[in-house]
Parts: sequence; structure tokens; C-alpha cells
Amino acid sequence: MPSDPLLGEDPAKHPPRLLDQLRDRIRLKHYSRRTEQAYVQWVKRYIYFHGKRHPAELGKAEVEAFLTSLAVERNVAASTQSQALSALLFLYKEVLGTDLPWLSEVTRAKKPARLPTVLTRAEVNRLLGCVADPLLDLVVRLLYGTGMRVMECVRLRVKDVEFERNEIVVRDGKGGKDRVTMLPVSLAQRLQAHLKVVKAQHDADLAQGRGEAWLPDALAVKYPNAARDWAWQYVFPAAGFSVDPRSGVVRRHHLDEQRVQRAVRQAAQRAQIAKPVTPHTLRHSFATHLLEGGYDIRTVQELLGHSDVSTTMIYTHVLNRGGRGVVSPLDGGGPG
Repeated sequence: MPSDPLLGEDPAKHPPRLLDQLRDRIRLKHYSRRTEQAYVQWVKRYIYFHGKRHPAELGKAEVEAFLTSLAVERNVAASTQSQALSALLFLYKEVLGTDLPWLSEVTRAKKPARLPTVLTRAEVNRLLGCVADPLLDLVVRLLYGTGMRVMECVRLRVKDVEFERNEIVVRDGKGGKDRVTMLPVSLAQRLQAHLKVVKAQHDADLAQGRGEAWLPDALAVKYPNAARDWAWQYVFPAAGFSVDPRSGVVRRHHLDEQRVQRAVRQAAQRAQIAKPVTPHTLRHSFATHLLEGGYDIRTVQELLGHSDVSTTMIYTHVLNRGGRGVVSPLDGGGPG
């Protein structure tokens, strides 16, 4: 029977399948489920691209051919090609034990220099006034008021909200980094009232023999009872229970981020904002409005969790109003 890289060298003997090995290695590294899903899909596409040949039989030339085809034939975005490259590098290094040489022959997708979409303060106020659901209104206001990414917000735990210091600790943000941002004073009472409702729900779950939140693997082993503790519960839990796709355990997960995305999109339509608006637009607006308010760029960099200040520098474009501060000749502008 021929080998199938998606099944294993000899399906009759039931060896670990390649994709199972990939999943196991990703989980050992504590990568997110989203990363796992993306990497598995890219490895599948790579295998099918080369006629179901096993990746161990392929190498530098085949990887370059696949990545180049994404850029040239599929015209994918630069970030998409980079994700595919990361998936293949992980496969070869972590699963097959092979370090690929520098992939210098890959045609890289061009990353366009685009400025982020930013709302004015008036547009933000109109948007916030058009979020119909009270729960989602609280989430959307937190996104703008803290600069958090949507997944950072829905994954927020009770223990990481510091009411006395008006701080929120963002755990395991992009790049696996922790950071601290502000808790808007105007939202503190609403958030406290919301947590009282969540606490009552958690107590009811415990009474029914449930009430566990998902914990990172190492913590779940080290502190087996922590999953039921109030401190580890999600600030924004889901309305119902769901099955953990990795462990099969039934738990109350966090709020679905797609609900937040829909709420922002619908609010933007109601507010008649003629811009593409997503939850991430609120993060861009948070940073821009802080800079407009006179806060220094290093402070904004820390609040956003950027490793390099050059990433934060993109928001300074709004400070150069009207084309780098130049007055149009139609308005009588000209050198003094």
C-alpha cells in the first residue's frame, strides 16, 4: 500500500500520522488553536500542491516553488505568504527535524504601505451610540478605551482587572507578551456590575458540577483546581457551554469574537460612517487620539504592546494634518 503523508507511512500499522505529529508538536509549544488550524491547513495545501508527496521527500526547491506560486499565481497578501512560510518552517524544524536553508529564491508578495483606518472622535462617539446590545456596547467601549485587540478583550480574565489601580493586565498578547493598559474610569462601575452578573452565573455553574474555565496546559497541571476559581473565569463568558475541540471537555468558553465584529460593523452602518470599520479600527483610533492629546509615542507604544516604536510611528500621520501640515494653494497656501 502506498504511503500517504496525511495518513502515515503504513496506515495498516497505524503509526502517528504526520498531521497528528504536527498538532502534537504545536500543542507542546503551547501555540494557540488558531495557529494550529492555520498551520495544519498550510501543510495540507503544501502536500497537495506537490501531488501528495511526503514533505520528508521535499526540500528547499519545493518549498520555494509553493511559496512563489502563492505570490505569483494566487496573488496572496504578504502576511498570508509569511504565515505559510512559518507553517512550513515549523513542520520541517519541529516535526521532521530539518533546518531549511535560507529561502532566497522565493518571490515574496509585496506588502503595500497602507495607513490604518482611523475614526475621528466624533465618529467614535456616533459608533458607540449605535451599538444596540448592552453587553457588546461594554465590550466595544473597552476596545476603544484600552486599545486592546478583540481577542485580548474577549479572553480577559477576572483576575487581570485591577479596579483599585484602574488597570487591565493583558496576558499573552501578540508575541506572547504581557502588558498593562488603563481601565477607563467611566467604565469601571458598569464593568463591576457586569461582573456581579457573571459571578452569579459562575456560582450556578459550580452548583451544577461545572464552572471550569480553560487554562493553559502548564497551569492546568500545576493548579488542578484553579479552573473553577472565580479569578480565572472569563470577564466575558459565552452564553452557553461548548465542547473543547482539543480535550473534549464541556466548558463555558469566552464570548465569540465574531459577535463583536458584527456589532461593530452594524453600528458603523447605523452611524453612517463611510469607512471600513472593524474592532481593530478602534485600536488604531485609540492610539491616534492619544497622540493627538499630547501623549508621547513611547507611552503609546507600551500601551499597545509594540516591540518596536517604528510600528507605533504609523499613527503619527494624523498629526501632520492636510498633507504634512502644508496648506493647499487653493486655500492660499505658499511659502512664507
